[in-house]
Order: sequence, then structure tokens, then C-alpha cells
Amino acid sequence: MKKVKCPYCGFFCIKYGKNHTRKQRWQCKSCFSVFVQSNDTTTYDLKCFLDWLFSKDTQKEMMGAGRNFRRKTNKFWEVWPMPPKIEQPQSILYVDGIYLARKVCILICCNDTYVLGWYVCRSENSRAWESLLSRIAAPTVVISDGGTGFRKAVQKVWPKTKLQRCVFHAFCQVRRYTTTRSKSLAGAELYGLARQLLQIKDRDEAIQWTRDLQSWHGKHKTFLDELTREPNGNLRSTHERLLKAEKSLINLIKSDTLFTYLRPFDFACPSTNNRIEGAINAQIRAMLRNHRGMSIERRIKAVFWWCYMHTKKPLSPKEILKVMPTDTSISNIYNTMNSRARLEKSIPTWGDAIVWGELHHSDPYPTHLWD
Repeated sequence: MKKVKCPYCGFFCIKYGKNHTRKQRWQCKSCFSVFVQSNDTTTYDLKCFLDWLFSKDTQKEMMGAGRNFRRKTNKFWEVWPMPPKIEQPQSILYVDGIYLARKVCILICCNDTYVLGWYVCRSENSRAWESLLSRIAAPTVVISDGGTGFRKAVQKVWPKTKLQRCVFHAFCQVRRYTTTRSKSLAGAELYGLARQLLQIKDRDEAIQWTRDLQSWHGKHKTFLDELTREPNGNLRSTHERLLKAEKSLINLIKSDTLFTYLRPFDFACPSTNNRIEGAINAQIRAMLRNHRGMSIERRIKAVFWWCYMHTKKPLSPKEILKVMPTDTSISNIYNTMNSRARLEKSIPTWGDAIVWGELHHSDPYPTHLWD
């Protein structure tokens, strides 16, 4: 039988009768305090909450249409599970952003096994990426789909890390401009070159592919240089979409981020970020789809809960509720910071405050007072 310990001193207790509600009382052998042991169902309630969140079950199918479930688990929607700080360097990391609404994006970073970090922002930009990457040790290679501002953030936070642009996303960008059934010969050939990116396995094939891209431009140079006069009299390129598709590939070649996976590393470097797209983003979208109808704030917290429970060592339920910030704690911090800022603004600035030296002199015979 598990022995009961005193909540005040931690010493073992003995039975000490029952109270008026017929619950067992206990007395400590050391401090002689008497108490009734309460059953803490927080762990069980949190487990039920997470099991529901990560499953396809609906509250309507629960007993009482889920009213009892919502009463017990409503407190968990106030918690913000925050990512841990990763200090151990990794070989390969995958990053991507998933949009929950028009101006709500969650940036996620993971390795081959666990989620390492996440950050909520309005859009993908360099400042948001810097906030995510600053809490994670610099890896050898990071694979990205080319999100806005990511390259700038990597150069600032992880200057020695090699960047690999996801080859499949590079192909999709070309396909967006050329379509799969281009009406021009140049568009069809460029689409074919983009598809060959998915099959390149060594440096020689990469060099040959780059030469083929240059040959394509020389072959269709006259066609690509055609201009069209707009109604206002300005000239613009007739085949602007083809030029944008070609430029997207040329920029990746010049930045040396298209064939990073072909370098001689001590590990096998993938060319795509399918790990984060299929194993994380797809499951998060499925979770939000199963529980559609949640507010945007709860959708954000649902993603936070999913990411945290898929980290390497998530805390126990009791420690999570004790350590993680809540809506109330964040609001108190904000109010404290805001009041402090208002107080600092009310203090007289330079030139307005009293100077102590004007009222007190260290020299008993100040010369500047002589006539």
C-alpha cells in the first residue's frame, strides 16, 4: 500500500479518523498536522484533453454533449505551451510556416524525430524567423521551402549553416508559371527541365542540368525578348511568366542553395523538406480539420499543444501547469511593463530635471561666482 506523506513536512502519516463527510483524515508523525488527502485529477483531465485534441472524437458524442468535458478541460485553453531552448547542435533541421488565418502564421522547426521550436507571427519575415532560430543551436544544414525573409535570418543568426532550398518547392514555383500544359515550346521545355531537378543524384548531373538551362535560354532568346505595347504606351515583356520562372532557378543557382545536398557531408542530406510537410504540417491540418469551428486563439494554442507534446522531453502535466505561462500571467506582465513605460515617460528628460551640481558645489571657493 502506498504511504501518505505530509504536504507540509513530507514525513509519513497515519490514519486519524474521518471528517464529517466521511473522508479519511491523516496525521503527520512529525509535525502532528491533520489534513484530508484530496484527489488531484489534473493529470487525468489533461490526458483526456490531449487525447480528444489529437483524435477525431467530437464533444457532441460525449456524455451530456460534452458539457462535463468542457467544464473540466476549459482551464487548459488558458495555457501557452512554450518551446524549450535547444543547445545541442543538430546535423539537419527542417523549417516551414503554416498559416491558420490570413494574418496568423506559425513557424515550426524540427529534426528527423522531434519538434524543436515554434513561433507565432503575422507573416513570414526575417524578424519572426530570427525569433525562432535564436533559441535553437546552429545546425550543419537547414532545409527550407524558401519562405520570405528566411535566408536573411539564417545569415544573421546561423552564419555558418548551409541552406538547402527544397527542390520540390523550386519545381512547384516553375510549374506555377509555366503550367503543366504550356502552349509554347519554351514553356514546355522549361517545365521538363524543372522536373529533372527531382532526379539529380550527383554533382555531374547538376552541372549538366545547369548547362541545359543555359542552352535553353540561348535557344529561345529571340522568343523571350519579345515585347508587347500596353494601352498606355509602355512596353513590357510578352512572356513575363517564363522569365520569372527562369529567374527563380537562376537566383537559386547563384545563391548556391539549390544543390547543397550534393556536397560531401558526413551524413545523408535530403533535397526536400518532406519530413516537416508530411509528418508535422499534415497532422496539424488534420487536427484542425477534425475540430473545425474553434476560434483563432484556440487554433493557435492547439498547434502549440501538438508541437509541445511532440518535443523530445515534454514535462509532466503538473509541471506544465506550474511552469507554462497563461493568459492571466501574460496580461499581468504586459500591464506591469506598460505601467513602467508610462512612468518612465512621465520622468523629466534631459534639460528638464534638476541638476544636483547646480545646487551643491564640491569646491568651497567656486571661482565662477567671482565678479
